[in-house]
Amino acid sequence: MNNQKRSYFNHLAAKRKARKFNAYYWNEIKDYINYFSHEDSSVLEVGCGSGDLLAGISGAKKTGIDFSEEYIAWAKEKHGNKNIEFLVMDANNIQLNQTYDLIVISNLIGFVDDIQHVFEEVKKCCHANTKVIVQYYNTLWSPVIKFAEWIGLKHKTPHQNWLSTGDINNLLFVSGFDVYRNNKRLIFPFYFPLLSFLCNKYLAKFPFFRFFSFNIYSFAKLLPETHEENYATKYSTTVVIPARNESGNIENAILRLPKFGKHVEIIFIEGNSTDDTWQKIQEIQKKYSATHDIKIGQQKGKGKADAVREGYKIATGDILMILDADLTVPPEDLPKFYNAIASNKGDFINGTRLVYPMEKEAMRFLNYLGNHFFSWAFTWLLEQRFKDTLCGTKVMFREDYIKLTKNRKYFGEFDPFGDFDLLFGAHKLNLKIVEVPIRYRERTYGETNISRFKHGIILLRMCLFASRKCKFI
Repeated sequence: MNNQKRSYFNHLAAKRKARKFNAYYWNEIKDYINYFSHEDSSVLEVGCGSGDLLAGISGAKKTGIDFSEEYIAWAKEKHGNKNIEFLVMDANNIQLNQTYDLIVISNLIGFVDDIQHVFEEVKKCCHANTKVIVQYYNTLWSPVIKFAEWIGLKHKTPHQNWLSTGDINNLLFVSGFDVYRNNKRLIFPFYFPLLSFLCNKYLAKFPFFRFFSFNIYSFAKLLPETHEENYATKYSTTVVIPARNESGNIENAILRLPKFGKHVEIIFIEGNSTDDTWQKIQEIQKKYSATHDIKIGQQKGKGKADAVREGYKIATGDILMILDADLTVPPEDLPKFYNAIASNKGDFINGTRLVYPMEKEAMRFLNYLGNHFFSWAFTWLLEQRFKDTLCGTKVMFREDYIKLTKNRKYFGEFDPFGDFDLLFGAHKLNLKIVEVPIRYRERTYGETNISRFKHGIILLRMCLFASRKCKFI
């Protein structure tokens, strides 16, 4: 047995005892990773040990690999009836003829000689949308752990790699992965009534205290390799345009919308207008029927979210886009969103209006302050930078939207506007969210349908509600 295998085998023995000693710690890891896995996901755990973590993660098809025959035998005996395949396999030589939606590497990289090589082996099991979650210890805890082992409070483990978040992110990058999120959790890794709950569920989620977290997570997906295929005409796109009292903008939406991708389908959904918007939509559909693929409909409910969902029900494009009928987001900018998602720069593309200077009347001052507040709130809630959360243009693949609708029960029907529903849903699906800056324009027709105070309070309540579902978990 070489030194690496001996080191890791000793680690597994200690890990097995540690699980019994501190189930609270391991359950926290399991619950957090399970938040990002779903019933229809295929899941691979590299270095699965006894299989406890993998058994606790949702998935339609699950595979665990480990080089220890003893542990694989134990895992099969313990979890063999849970539709999990356990295989004896070294992380340095992964031989699996399949790819997975989610790959988990937990408490492993500290005990391998060549972390980059292991990451490169993991690439064999990745498709373009595979998400990899790497969990490891915070280096700040190194002296504490060594002291705990010295006094007998913790079982001794072999000497391990203590790497910073930057080190891990860099190793993932040079191995061909793009890290799109980091998170820190668990500042009190043992169970003590009330204290553990308050420290880990609440205190650990705030700045300063997060610095002392025990566990660090890196989320990654394959770096895009756009040179391998021509994405410019690969996908068809559906542009949904919800319209209420926007009669004067309907024709311009058609005239200004460029052609991009394989095909562009346009869907107008009218809702509760008091002007002639519906008549205008019908007129425009007939007028441009020879040159444009236009579908139309009227929503039965109220609100932009309801209108968008009505449009998405009849959409046939590979990619789904939203374009507000006020045209304050220029239709000419939609190819930027297509290029970003088609080239695999991100799984969910969010427009941001707060980068470039705006036209004078594009956004009122209180709206401007509110948008900055919600961008700060989302940056904290979702553990990644957001510049703008309320830009109307949001883009995702239709197959991901279908998954989002199935998963909507987790958050419930809480968003009449749709922006937060899509962003929180994308986060729960573990999608990489990327922002595309646009120049926000003044309206040229009609008045805004947004009430600054009434809708601002609703948005704030939605943030508080969602924080219990995606932050304080």
